[in-house]
This record gives sequence, C-alpha cells and structure tokens, in this order.
Amino acid sequence: MSDHAKPPRVGLFVTCLVDLFRPNIGFASIKLLEQAGCEVDVPAQQTCCGQPAFNSGDYDATRRIAKQVIEVFEKYDYAVGPSGSCMATMRAHYRDLFEDDPPWLERVDRFGERVYELLSFLTDVMGVARVDAGFAATATYHDSCSGLRELGVKQQPRRLLESVSGFRLQEMDDSEVCCGFGGTFCVKYPEISARMVTDKIAAIEASGADTLIGGDLGCLMNMGGRLSRLGKPVKVYHTAEILADMAGGPAIGEVDAE
Repeated sequence: MSDHAKPPRVGLFVTCLVDLFRPNIGFASIKLLEQAGCEVDVPAQQTCCGQPAFNSGDYDATRRIAKQVIEVFEKYDYAVGPSGSCMATMRAHYRDLFEDDPPWLERVDRFGERVYELLSFLTDVMGVARVDAGFAATATYHDSCSGLRELGVKQQPRRLLESVSGFRLQEMDDSEVCCGFGGTFCVKYPEISARMVTDKIAAIEASGADTLIGGDLGCLMNMGGRLSRLGKPVKVYHTAEILADMAGGPAIGEVDAE
C-alpha cells in the first residue's frame, strides 16, 4: 500500500458465538487486521448471519436477516469475520435466497465479492506473510468444513503459523473430517455427532499434540467440551488468538478459576 493510499475499511463480523462465549477472538481479529494496515469498525447493529435459520429451512427469516446484514456491512470495503461457517453463509448462500428477486440478487452478489474469512483475508488480500507472536506448543489443526470446502481456507493459517516463535505444527489424521458439530446437525443427530467428535478426539490424541487450534469457534467448543469432559489435557485456541499473541488466558472449554 502506497503512502497516499487509504487503508481498506473493514467491517468486522464478530459472530454470535464469539460475542457470547469468546470475545478474545474478536479482539485478536481487530489486532491482526489493524497490524495488516486496515481501518477496522465493529458495527453495533450486526446480528446473526442467519445460518441456523437457513439450515432449518426458515428461508423467510433468513432473507430478513441477510438483508439486515448487507445493509449494515455493504458500506465497507470488506466484511471480514473469524469464522468460515458464517462467512461462507454470507458469501456463498445468500444468493440462494434471492434468485427470484433480481434487484436484491445483484446487491447480494456485489456484497458477496467483499466477504472474507479472517485468515484468508489477511493472506490472500492483504498479503500478510508473517506475524510477530510467540506460542510454545506442539499443536494440531482442525480444518472446519465450511471454511475448507466453501472458502478454500487450508494453507493460509498454516503459512501464518510458521512464523510464530516456539510453535510446532503436528498434523493429525483426518484433519479435514467433520468434528460432528455442524451447527444444527449436532442437535438433530446427537448420537452421530457424539461419535464423530469422539473419533476426532482420538485423532487429536494420536497426533501427540498438546494444543488444538482451528478457525471456527463452534467446532472448537464442540471438541474442547468433549476433551474437558473426558479429562484430556489438550488446550484449545482459535488460530487468531495464537497469531495475535493473545492466547495466554484460559483455553476454550476451560473454566476460568477467577
């Protein structure tokens, strides 16, 4: 970016889970975006992306939510969020809702071109190649379904993690296999979901890693909760927390002693 170029204006989509359960991921996202040279705003009017309603077949409610999201975020150069799941809903699935509404479909398409998952945005758009962070751990990485399959998020976080001092990545078997969360899937099919996350925990243990990281809080809460219930010592963090050097507090799934 030249000295005279304006920094890109980014609207941070915090996500419901981050807002309610892990605000540190939101603060880490802001830090990373600002370090990359972005002007960051967190619109107070933002709500859910609409994915739970969409997955449940309530398309009328999803359309109302989608319109509200677009109206709030389309004034920014980019809409960025620390979740492949939410951002894939906004980038890939909103247009499914407006196929019979040409004016809104055009608006949705313009908006979708500027929607990015956080780590993809940092590497693919802003050209970030390394971070100034340290985290002494042997970690394994879970590739969440939506980020991987719908947005192509795979190597971006791994490239950034290579620059973290003291960090060692130990890949697990089946890192691309679903953890069993799947949003409403775990509610509709709890027995299947429990078996899937149990298999995932076995793969994490077999890797020998002491830390689990990933890019979607829903998946991390699912796996972190299972690890905690089984008494496993593996710590769980969102990748943004590691990259922003903000992973010093209680891990996901742990209870803060204070």
